[in-house]
Formats: sequence, C-alpha cells, structure tokens
Amino acid sequence: MWSLETLGRVRLSKHFYMRDFLYSEISGFHGHPNVPRDPDLVIAHGRELCVHLLDPLEETFGRLAIRSGYRAPDLNAYGNAHRLNCARNDNPLECHIWDRDSGAAAIAGTSLVIPWFADRYARGRDWRDLAWWLHDHLPYSDLWFFPKLAAFNLVWRPEPLRTISSYIAPRGTLLRAGDTPAEPPEARRARYADFPPFRGIAHP
Repeated sequence: MWSLETLGRVRLSKHFYMRDFLYSEISGFHGHPNVPRDPDLVIAHGRELCVHLLDPLEETFGRLAIRSGYRAPDLNAYGNAHRLNCARNDNPLECHIWDRDSGAAAIAGTSLVIPWFADRYARGRDWRDLAWWLHDHLPYSDLWFFPKLAAFNLVWRPEPLRTISSYIAPRGTLLRAGDTPAEPPEARRARYADFPPFRGIAHP
C-alpha cells in the first residue's frame, strides 16, 4: 500500500529520491495535495529522468536546485484553472505529470537551476552556451529556458524530440524537432570550452 511517506523514500537514481520532486508551492500554499494516481508509473518515468539526465548534470556541475518536479494530475489541473503557471493536463508539452501516459507517450520533466551556471548567467553569460552543452551531452527531449536564474525545463521521453525553446532573448525556438543545429559542432564546443568536465565529479 503506497503512502506519500513510502513514496518519498523511493530512490530513483544514484543522487535522487522521489521526495526531491514531490514538493509543490501550489500544494503547500493552496492546500491541494500532490498525490499520484499511479505511483508505479511515476517511479518508472522518474527513474528514466534521473538516471539519464539529472545524474549526469549532478556529476558535472555539482548540486542542482529542483524548482518544480512531479505534479499530480489533480494538482496540475488546479494550477492551470487558477492561472498558476501550469499548462493544461492534455498539453503535450506539460512535463510535470509523470503518470499521465505510458509507452511511447510517456513523459517526465522537471524545472531546475544549475547554480554553477546561474552565477555566470547573472554576469551576462549567454543561456545558449548551456543549451548547446545540454544538446551535445544529454539525451534530452525538450528544453525550455526562463529568464530568472536561467532556469529551464528538462524533459525525458522514450523517443526524444530534441527541441530547444526559450523565454530569454533571443526568445523563441532555437532548435525544432528533426532539425540540425544552426551552429556547427566546433562553434558549439567553443561556447562551453570552460565548462567542467562531463561527469568529472568523483563521488565516494
């Protein structure tokens, strides 16, 4: 029998537990519970997100700051109805409902900040430097960047779309699904030449 306490203790990957993704400001402030409809599906998709996308980031840049993780369908619908920056539950870009679909339509995403990069972004670093690093190093599906702290949505799908969009200037779509990046590999690598080595942090 699942409980939120039991669910929170489930380890998703080397560096992450389910509890890291259950906190919701909407839930806490408005008193609307964040209870999954299908905990097993949430765990399965959350593991894919953490193992393939978040663990490599943690082992490259150090601690990540998770801003928004999992949202139960009922909680997300409440957030959308009250204009709390939640997309409609049936929006194909809504990545926080990890138990919305399965199979080829499965999805899991999180909004996060990389403090290492946020410090540099605050001093004028181009968000596209990080976007192209992510593109060249991780099997992501969707990336959406936001102006505050260069936060971004990082999305896993079993069949990645490989799209990059941003609300930071230059706003719009940097890379569409199926397109080849406008910047060649050598130009992209030059952008992030000073980034830490990929998975270069050794943990005991």
